[in-house]
Amino acid sequence: MRPGVGSAASRWVIRLHRVESRDRLLNLALLGAAVAAWALAGILGLRYSPKDDPSVQFLGAALIGTAVGLTATPLIWLAGFARHRRIAYRGDWFRATRRGLWVGLLAALYVILRAQDAFSLPLLLFVVVLVLIVELSLSVER
Repeated sequence: MRPGVGSAASRWVIRLHRVESRDRLLNLALLGAAVAAWALAGILGLRYSPKDDPSVQFLGAALIGTAVGLTATPLIWLAGFARHRRIAYRGDWFRATRRGLWVGLLAALYVILRAQDAFSLPLLLFVVVLVLIVELSLSVER
């Protein structure tokens, strides 16, 4: 064993920064709201048939879009937090919320198109590309 190996290795130990309590609470609150939205969507799907009433289709699409958006928002923030080496920058929550909203809207649109038998892959890909273009234009750092 070489002398000094332990001291050099201890200098390179990465200290993990902790998530601040407000960020942790917001993540948990959003995930809790997502669980509630998923539960409501499940109850709606089990109790009512979308074939009987078209309004159930739209309510189900809204609930599923909300649940997907609420699930995606904290995960998007955590991905940005990890990408920035565990540093939360100003505007990260706004950006994650905006992207979670886009994901939720796309999920709701998908459910509505499937429920109305109007789904086509080119249409959905066109909307996804439009959302990506809008998000790229909003994400440009000035």
